Amino acid sequence: MTRDDAFLLAADAVLALVQQPDVAVRWSGPSALPGLGVGGLAVHLGNQVLRAAQAVTSDPGDLPVLADADEHYARSAWPTAAPEDPVNDRSGDETAALDGPGALHERITAHRDAFRDAVASGAARDVVPVSWAGWALRREDFLLTRMVEVVVHADDLAASVGLDTPTFPDEVFDPVRDLLVRLAVARHGQSRVVAALTRRERAEPIHAF
Repeated sequence: MTRDDAFLLAADAVLALVQQPDVAVRWSGPSALPGLGVGGLAVHLGNQVLRAAQAVTSDPGDLPVLADADEHYARSAWPTAAPEDPVNDRSGDETAALDGPGALHERITAHRDAFRDAVASGAARDVVPVSWAGWALRREDFLLTRMVEVVVHADDLAASVGLDTPTFPDEVFDPVRDLLVRLAVARHGQSRVVAALTRRERAEPIHAF
């Protein structure tokens, strides 16, 4: 299975989650993330499909191409920024949430289909811009970053409305898991990650971001 196919599975999982009645019922309530409502979180999750569809047909121009997804996260400002830092501003997601869950579902569906068509037609580029970051990635690396966002924020959204977190296919979850472990090792070192996974007696909290 290609990374394109795996991303489409992730997009289908996003659609299935955002159309759950519990999400619509709690749309205007707070989410598990401070300062972000359920609707805003659902929009942020859905935007990963929109960004992918828009990016894969965009010209990266002369943007520098990073080596891989690991370098993308190492160079990004938001993982180490405070929640109130402008780089972590989610007000646009909150504004888009005012359109309601039905509008979000339609946008995700349209962009998932556009992504599929771009790949099938050959219009999807091998290197795509990460315009908000100022660099470019190979398409498979860019899609991996979107799958990380999907897996992480699907868990956030499910927890926010009392649903079980979606179980993703191996083709989606395994590369995300491996990347998150690598990022955690880069941040905390091998020993601390090994202890967190195997030694309750001396484990310390770790995080990839």
